[in-house]
Amino acid sequence: MRFGMNLLLWTDTLSDNMLPLLDELKEIGFDTVEIPCFDLDNLDNYAKWGKRFDTLGLARTGTAVRGPAENPISRDPAVRRKGIEANKRNLDCCAAAGCTVMAGPFHSALGVFSGKGPTEDEWRWGVDSMREVAEHAEKVGVTLAVEYLNRFECYFLNTAADGARFCREVNHPRCRMMYDTFHAHIEEKSIPAAIRALKDLLVHVHISENDRSTPGQGNVRWDQNFDTLHEIGYDGTMVVEAFGLALEKLVPATKIWRRMYQSERQLATDALNFMKAEVAKRWR
Repeated sequence: MRFGMNLLLWTDTLSDNMLPLLDELKEIGFDTVEIPCFDLDNLDNYAKWGKRFDTLGLARTGTAVRGPAENPISRDPAVRRKGIEANKRNLDCCAAAGCTVMAGPFHSALGVFSGKGPTEDEWRWGVDSMREVAEHAEKVGVTLAVEYLNRFECYFLNTAADGARFCREVNHPRCRMMYDTFHAHIEEKSIPAAIRALKDLLVHVHISENDRSTPGQGNVRWDQNFDTLHEIGYDGTMVVEAFGLALEKLVPATKIWRRMYQSERQLATDALNFMKAEVAKRWR
């Protein structure tokens, strides 16, 4: 099992200011970082950082999102095309940085709502768009980890069952699913059933508390999550996803405007210790 930390707790860009942070994460005991891949016009920077991560001995995964101007399920074919091309550029950035997985809700535009659930057309557009993206993922050697979100952040994929159906219809080996404990805590009737629905598709896991702060210190049903991940034989990467106040531009999306932890180091340290302890109880 690999244990990672999502850098969005601190930053949404890869810059030299990160170097002390990366040393700190290594010191705490993380072996993986999840990097934001939002600067799609700076491929060389991702390549440079890929070499730096290699030197530091840090594996990495990438994360991507889509906005309304590049929505892969838009009724406008030109907007859908922009979404497909943006996802392809994201994959190129991930590949340049040495990411094995690109995770996130890049199936549709974050925070865009129609006032109802997905239509048949939107579903078809989403599947067709993602199949083309998956073909590009194969070319660059990165696996897609599609993320379903709670109903307050998107309307396209809200449950593990939605995600499993979507990936099976895309029907490409590079299109797989991720699981996030935060979204599942809101949407799923049964945590074990949700994880079992992803058994043959799961390539990535976000460990995230119900209030987005320190995992293990809230109300997520952790025993059910870890028990069932062990049951299905998951042995990939577990990444802590937590949000705070460092990135003002994320506040509208995360809805976090109060501090819910002592420090970022405390959160990261306690989260890693929590994950490792839960894994040690079950994985031998």
